[in-house]
Amino acid sequence: MKSIEQRAEYIRQQCKEIRKLTMEMTLEVEGGVHFGPAYSIIEIIAALYLDIMNIDPKNPHWEDRDRFILSKGHGVASLYPTMALAGYYPVEFLKHYGEEDGVLGMHPGLALDYGIEASTGSLGQGLSFGMGMALAGKIRKKDYRTFVLLGNGECNEGQIWECAMSAAHYGLENLVAIVDNNAMQCDQESRTICDMGDIAAKWRSFGWETKEIDGHDIGQLLVTLSKNRQPYNKPLAVICDTIKGKGISFFEDNNNYHHVHFVTKELCEKALKDMAEQEQA
Repeated sequence: MKSIEQRAEYIRQQCKEIRKLTMEMTLEVEGGVHFGPAYSIIEIIAALYLDIMNIDPKNPHWEDRDRFILSKGHGVASLYPTMALAGYYPVEFLKHYGEEDGVLGMHPGLALDYGIEASTGSLGQGLSFGMGMALAGKIRKKDYRTFVLLGNGECNEGQIWECAMSAAHYGLENLVAIVDNNAMQCDQESRTICDMGDIAAKWRSFGWETKEIDGHDIGQLLVTLSKNRQPYNKPLAVICDTIKGKGISFFEDNNNYHHVHFVTKELCEKALKDMAEQEQA
């Protein structure tokens, strides 16, 4: 059995590849990409798909699979390469990103054959999807877990807190909410738009077991999200402190790259060069 550090090191290397594939996949695609929200979650989704979740990419309809919902659907550009590396489809399939009526849309669209569990992008709704899946699993005495990844700005939505209250009421110990707490929204810093204050305390006050971690520390992710850390008769909320645009120096904490309407060859080359320089540093 591999140690936590061995598992974490493998995922770290895969995260480098995911960042490169995300950039290359989006090159000159009409409609562009939300880089900031996509790059802040890479360590989280890589840890889930490449280690934590009980899944079978060759059998995406497997009834006992763990479920993942990207509620902050605008961050999907990094999810597709992650799922390719996990084995849901070949890496070459990423060239279909953004195609009209294609599977790899600019927000997730329900496509179980390809491992996409829900259509998301209308912020605030993903946790409700996940709660329904978790409640169905509990009623049917299934062993799977449901993971829902939320944005910190998305937590301004009232539907999040209605669902949080209900999930605690039903004792959904098979539900995990992960908050990408990068402290920014599409326009500016979150605190200037609608200050959430102590977001961890809010989840805790709604009856959730709550943990706060560094969302780029893969070792912390592996430990905190492991099944043996799941609380009894309570849902789990993991607040992941992250950096928007993580991994490309001029993307980081820069809302000019929240959404890029058209990725030029020049931008792609600059970003790939920046990543290469960081690897060598």
